[in-house]
Amino acid sequence: MKKAVLQVALDLLDLSRALQIAHEAVLGGVDWIEAGTPLIKSEGMHAIRALRKEFPESTLVADMKIADTGALEVEMAAKAGADIVCILADADDAVVKEAVRSAGKYGVRLMADLINVTDPVSRARQLESMGIDIICAHTGIDQQMTGKDSLEFLHQLSANTGLPLAVAGGIDADTAGIAVKTGADIVIVGGWIVRSADVTGSARKIRSEMDSPSNQSREKKPVDEEIRSLLIQVSAPNVTDAMHRKGSMTGIFSVCGNVKMVGKAITVQTFAGDWAKPVEAIDVADRDDILVINNDGGLHIAPWGELATRSCIQRGIAGVVIDGAVRDVDDIRALHFPLFAKAIVPNAGEPKGMGEINTEIQCCGQIVRPGDWIIGDESGVVVIPARHALEIARRALEVRKNEERIREEIRRGSTLSQVAELIKWEKK
Repeated sequence: MKKAVLQVALDLLDLSRALQIAHEAVLGGVDWIEAGTPLIKSEGMHAIRALRKEFPESTLVADMKIADTGALEVEMAAKAGADIVCILADADDAVVKEAVRSAGKYGVRLMADLINVTDPVSRARQLESMGIDIICAHTGIDQQMTGKDSLEFLHQLSANTGLPLAVAGGIDADTAGIAVKTGADIVIVGGWIVRSADVTGSARKIRSEMDSPSNQSREKKPVDEEIRSLLIQVSAPNVTDAMHRKGSMTGIFSVCGNVKMVGKAITVQTFAGDWAKPVEAIDVADRDDILVINNDGGLHIAPWGELATRSCIQRGIAGVVIDGAVRDVDDIRALHFPLFAKAIVPNAGEPKGMGEINTEIQCCGQIVRPGDWIIGDESGVVVIPARHALEIARRALEVRKNEERIREEIRRGSTLSQVAELIKWEKK
């Protein structure tokens, strides 16, 4: 098997950060350096010129995503120093042909990005006949968040084109070797390298997997299992960032301090300290579920205490959220159980039996439906609508990865304002 090319996609906004990350990635074994589309839109052709100056011997890819004016945009990138220029595969044939002519004139190669193409195999064959040099099976980041898979895309193409194949979209150390075994000549990695606190180490790990692919196969997890696995890796703030500041409960705190819970909601509507339905819901819930209880705003009587908490632990319930009060907190804190409430009072309610289980409720300012996903930690509790849970969980992990790199740059002596270039990006 010939050695596959490792390409790093510098999908960043700021050139200074991109240059530093590129240096660290090259140390880890990256072969080709890509000026990503966000970087080109942010910094223009200056980004390509700067990368060429810093890396005079490296193959430089300009991800222009050309959709029109094919000749002009290829010329721009080529004159700035690019070796390979990217065009959208679904661009009109006239655009492709003009880009091919310009590429021949300026001595660069063209990579066609098949993102959003409805019939990728047929289009790849057409592009090959028109003179495209490389075909890229690309699943965009927003598509990845909804469950689309770049390796499945690559598999469709691997036996149907004679051109070199690139693959991009969500590739990491677990999938880089599989990509090579599936037929990728070029493996394009973005976030898993550029958002890492250890860019060199991450690139080196990818390079190792590509050079010596393991025999592991990738099995898709059941959706609920994947959602849970992703949410365990992130924080409640990561999730609200992924939801554009939506979903956060208000006026609630963690009774036991530094705890975390992830699970699907079992909803409970009760009234003024009536603890019958909250306790009955324990027997309705499955392992790893979370009870979400609306006490109808009552804070002077507690519908929850130590014995109910012990019952949850016995059943394997992941946590409890109460829009209301709790009691017995000294005993509950000793159990270190994820319990979130609005108040602490000693008064106990009575088991009257009013209310419902598994109906839509409002809890701490959020609508919660049975089966919605809940994440809670010391920063608070967030509700994720079930229909969007996989997408939000994946986006939250991207948020966490981005923070890891920023945290590392601050550790090296920068500040948040400097890393984010706040003055440059302030709304004018």
